[in-house]
Amino acid sequence: MNNEYLERAKQVIPDAKTLIVLASKRAADLASGKSRATIKSDKDMDNFLDIALLEIAEGHIIADFPKAGSNTIIDELAALRDAKNNAADPLDIPGE
Repeated sequence: MNNEYLERAKQVIPDAKTLIVLASKRAADLASGKSRATIKSDKDMDNFLDIALLEIAEGHIIADFPKAGSNTIIDELAALRDAKNNAADPLDIPGE
């Protein structure tokens, strides 16, 4: 890992946990081929984490948080509850 990229990324996202999650998810997306790098990589960039950190440092990748007052977790739990309640009983055999 390139320490210069890490320090630059810390200036953009000072919270260590947020930076770790964002950089690791971005590196995983790059490694899996789900997305392409938004920057041109140099020869010294030998891993996807370096690319992710540089993208964060240059403002290409940002941490997007729900707006204040948003209950996304509560909404997700309600959706799971509704899906469970609407699911067919696996032991329920039609016609019996």
